[in-house]
Amino acid sequence: MKSVPHATSLRRAPVQRRSAERLTRILDACADLLDEVGYDALSTRAVALRAGVPIGSVYRFFGNKRQMADALAQRNLERYTERVTQRLKEARRGDWRGAMDAVLDEYLSMKRTAPGFSLVDFGNQIPVGVRQAEPNTRVADRLTDLLSGYLGRAPDDELRRVFLVAVESADTLVALAFRIDPQGDEAIIHETRELLRAYLARVLD
Repeated sequence: MKSVPHATSLRRAPVQRRSAERLTRILDACADLLDEVGYDALSTRAVALRAGVPIGSVYRFFGNKRQMADALAQRNLERYTERVTQRLKEARRGDWRGAMDAVLDEYLSMKRTAPGFSLVDFGNQIPVGVRQAEPNTRVADRLTDLLSGYLGRAPDDELRRVFLVAVESADTLVALAFRIDPQGDEAIIHETRELLRAYLARVLD
């Protein structure tokens, strides 16, 4: 099942299957072009051409390229959540270290393979180089809701704060790993994993 952005990021939410498929093509084209030309050179016209749709179809969903990038970021978060959820089905219930590995591994996998992800990930890097707190809070909240039942804990304020600190720390260190090596410096990633385990053990053991 293909995930689509939440309706609030769109001018008009797709209702029919054909419309949803057209939106998927638009976002796929946006992601590919972000990798090829970057955000500054991205244009709605180029996206329409790459997606094989009329320019009016792009404007039906998005007023500008920023809204399009925001929608792509939301779709990334939905796909990331789906991937982590699938991994958790294969893990031993209550094993927070296994859950943490799934969360980090799937993020690293998307960093390496998902088109456009290096620029927008979950929405905190557009304009390029500007990192905002809101997307990481959204990711932390999503992980808290997703993992609390798996870990047998209530999704309370303490757990949300712990996951927010973990997400912020991992975000910064993973960014460092990918600045050093386009595929992610393995030594930095190892240190990130060890740091997260040490921090989370205080609360989750």
